[in-house]
Amino acid sequence: MPLAINETVSIDDDLLQERFVRSSGPGGQNVNKVSTAVELRFDLANWTEIFPRARARLSKLAGSRLTDDGVIIIKAERFRTQERNRADARERLLEMIREALVEPKRRIATRPSRAAKERRLKAKTHRSGVKQMRQRKPDMG
Repeated sequence: MPLAINETVSIDDDLLQERFVRSSGPGGQNVNKVSTAVELRFDLANWTEIFPRARARLSKLAGSRLTDDGVIIIKAERFRTQERNRADARERLLEMIREALVEPKRRIATRPSRAAKERRLKAKTHRSGVKQMRQRKPDMG
């Protein structure tokens, strides 16, 4: 069953690999015996449903979790059970992909108004005056 991101985009199961490894952190003796941490591997390089600009944003968001082969690795070990860690890893991957799918708004360059420039200069002059008053020594005469 493919992993649905939104109404139009989904990830095929053959692009996802899960490996259960031993977890660090809380769990007592159980942590030494049971592999509860999940290492989720997502093959971004072979995912064809994503458009190039979103792929570039996702690569940037993944950062050090992206390997040279184009695989995103997410390790989830927050919880003590495999099921909860598995769901956590998948949810973190989905959030990362959803964030990458949102096209950022282009910034429109603007210039400050004349009134804004005047306010800025007036504030600088006032601050300068305050500092000059602090430097003056009272007349001794």
